[in-house]
Amino acid sequence: MSRPVKLLSVSIVLICLLLALNFGIRSSMGFFMAPISQEFGYGREVFAFALALQNLCWGLFQPVAGAFADRYGTLKTVFIGAALYALGLYVTAGADGVFGLNMGAGMLMGMGIAATGFGVVLPAMARMVSPEKRSFALGLGSAAGSAGQLLVIPVAQGFISAYGWSTALMLLGVCALMMVLLSSPFRQEKDAFNGQSSAADVSQTMREALKEASAYSHYWLLVVGFFVCGFQLAFITVHMPPFLSDKGFTSEIAVASLSLIGLFNIIGCLLSGSWSGKYSKKKILTIIYTLRALSIAAFMYFPMTEYSVYAFSIVTGLLWLATVPPTSGIVAQMFGLRYMGLLYGIVFLGHQLGSFSGVWLGGYLYDTTGSYDVVWWAACVIALITAALHVLIDDRPIARLRVAIS
Repeated sequence: MSRPVKLLSVSIVLICLLLALNFGIRSSMGFFMAPISQEFGYGREVFAFALALQNLCWGLFQPVAGAFADRYGTLKTVFIGAALYALGLYVTAGADGVFGLNMGAGMLMGMGIAATGFGVVLPAMARMVSPEKRSFALGLGSAAGSAGQLLVIPVAQGFISAYGWSTALMLLGVCALMMVLLSSPFRQEKDAFNGQSSAADVSQTMREALKEASAYSHYWLLVVGFFVCGFQLAFITVHMPPFLSDKGFTSEIAVASLSLIGLFNIIGCLLSGSWSGKYSKKKILTIIYTLRALSIAAFMYFPMTEYSVYAFSIVTGLLWLATVPPTSGIVAQMFGLRYMGLLYGIVFLGHQLGSFSGVWLGGYLYDTTGSYDVVWWAACVIALITAALHVLIDDRPIARLRVAIS
C-alpha cells in the first residue's frame, strides 16, 4: 500500500496542469463564435448549437468515462480523452459546414473533455490524498481549471488575432495532446485506491452502486441542482463575449471579464474546498446559489458600465466553480470512493444537460428576440429555486456506510 500523496507534490502539480489545459481550452470557445459565424455567414445559433452539443456529449459521455476510469484506470481514460479532444479541435479547424462544426466542436470535443476533466480526474485526486485533505484537494483541482481559464483564454484570443480562427484551433489541438504527458501521476492509482477503500466499498459491484444511488432521492436533488449550475456557467462562458459586444464594450473588456472570472474562481474554489472540509457542504451550496441569483439580478437591474462588468465578473468568479468541491464531496460522502467516477459522472450529466440548455437557449432566444435578457433573468430565478432544494438534501453517508462505520 502506498502512502497518500501530499498536496504539495509533483504529482498534484502535474494533475493541476492537466485540468488547467482541459478547462482553459474549452472556456476559450466563446471567442470563436463571432469569427466562425462570420466566415460561414451563419447566425450565432449555429455555432452555439455546436457548443451546446459539446456540453451535451460531455455530459452523456461523463458517466461512461467515469465508469471506464473506475474499472480500467484514469491513465488509460486520459490517453483516450486527449486524443479525442485534439481530434475535435482539428476537425473544427478544417470544417466547411454545419456537420463539421457539430462533429468537431460538438461531439469529439465533448467526449474528449469528459475523459480528461473533472469527472474523471477529481475522483482520482480524492483517492490519492488522505481523507482529511480530500475536500481541499477537490478545491485545488477545481481552482486549477480556473487558472487554465485565466491563462488559456488570452492565449487563444492572441492566436485568433495573429493567425485566424482555423490555425488557432490547430494550435490548441497541440496543447490538448500535452495532457498525455501530464497524466503520469495516475500510474500509481491502483495502490492509492487500495489504501483509501473500506471493506464496504470493495465488496460492492458497479451495478449495485448504480442501483443504490438511483433509489436515493437526495442524490437526484443533487443532480437537479447541478443542472442549474451548468445552465448558468455555460451560458456565461459562451455568450458573455457577444453579450458585452452588443452592449458596446470592446473584445478586450470581454477578455478581461472572463479572465477575472478565472482569477477569482481560483480563490473561490480554494475557499470552498477548505470550508467543505469544515462545514456543511449542502449549506455552502445553498449560499452559493443564493449569491449567484442576487449577483445576476444586480447586474441586469443597474446601469451597465465597464466597472459593473468587472464587479460582476469578480463576484461570479468567486462563485463560479465553488460548487464543485462541495458537490463532488457530497457524492463521496454519501456513497464512498469506489465508484465515485461513475456516480459523480451522473451528477455531472445533469450539469451538462443544463449547459446544453444554457448555451443553445442563449443563441436561440438571441436570434428570435434580439436580446439575452430572458436567459439572464431565467438564470436568476432557477438559482433561487436550487438554493431552496439544497436545504432539503440529506448529505450524510447512506445507511450501508453508516452501518459499516459503526
